[in-house]
Amino acid sequence: MRRAAVIVAAGAMAVSLAACGSAKESGGSDKSSGSEKKGDNIKVGLLLPENQTARYEKFDRPLIEKKIKELTNNKGEVVYANAKQDATLQNQQVETMITNKVDVLILDAVDAAAIKNSVQKAKNAGIPVVAYDRLAQGPIDAYTSFDNVTVGRTQGEALLEALGDKAKSGKIVMMNGSSTDPNAAQFKKGAHEVLDGKVNIGKEYDTNEWKPENANKNMEGAISALGKKNIIGVYSANDGMAGGIITALKAAGIKVPVTGQDAELAGVQRIVAGEQYMSVYKPYAPEANAAAEMAVALAQGKSLDSIAKDKVDSPTNKGIPAVLVPVTSLTQDNIKDTVVKDGVYTIDEICTAQYKKACEKIGLK
Repeated sequence: MRRAAVIVAAGAMAVSLAACGSAKESGGSDKSSGSEKKGDNIKVGLLLPENQTARYEKFDRPLIEKKIKELTNNKGEVVYANAKQDATLQNQQVETMITNKVDVLILDAVDAAAIKNSVQKAKNAGIPVVAYDRLAQGPIDAYTSFDNVTVGRTQGEALLEALGDKAKSGKIVMMNGSSTDPNAAQFKKGAHEVLDGKVNIGKEYDTNEWKPENANKNMEGAISALGKKNIIGVYSANDGMAGGIITALKAAGIKVPVTGQDAELAGVQRIVAGEQYMSVYKPYAPEANAAAEMAVALAQGKSLDSIAKDKVDSPTNKGIPAVLVPVTSLTQDNIKDTVVKDGVYTIDEICTAQYKKACEKIGLK
């Protein structure tokens, strides 16, 4: 069955959005951020949350570093640290960035609530903070991510499509992300909006630290509790967990539709092989570029008006200037028109010897 790419407008964000106000209102000016106007010789602190998910080291970091160099005539410096899924370590990394007197921080929080005091410390030191991918708490100056509630809806809709008229013939398992990640709650919310009342949810988990091995254990528990003949599908919040889930399903002799997110190479290959039904493709370049543009503008004391067209609310702050990037439902039918076309992966990278026949079968060559 062929499917058109499902492109979701960023304006559909379920959180409160509005047209941006003035830079003075939004924190986009040098007065509100506490940053004096600077030239291209700026120092940008980049804090990413973990290195188990392939995207951060392969895409996010190099894309942000490249864009900052472009925006600063190769004069801007990026100081990088990865928290390796340790919230305490990330708080220490913020302290180090403050000590090193960076001009601005780009922060992808391990734990959105636990980082709040460190964000406040950065603000007190006159260092503006751009929340990247996850909306950290505290006085954030700007935010960029994807429409996370709509990501969940997209996953839920894909699962319903895969199940068809069998949607209530058994039970599905929901494997949500980490409870410390605000994005996970938004993915879950969107998925429930679509799935509730249309499927029977047999078991549901919040997966500690998003780890595939934890998803694998949860899935084994769900199979034991529900019985392998009663499971008709699995909502997985991302591709890494989908890998652990599918391993458990294979061991039990179960083949059912499984969702995902991030369009990781292994996830795309599982889609090619028919092991995973779909993933949510989130183009990293627009997100990374927006973070870099906002960070440089804030460091240089410039307005965000021309960059951030939306606003979002966090549990602690209202009206945060934001850039929200559209997403695409990725299935066998649009691999070539998404991740291949955008240069994320080549066909040779996807269609290795193990997947060559499967690629030929779906016309990916």
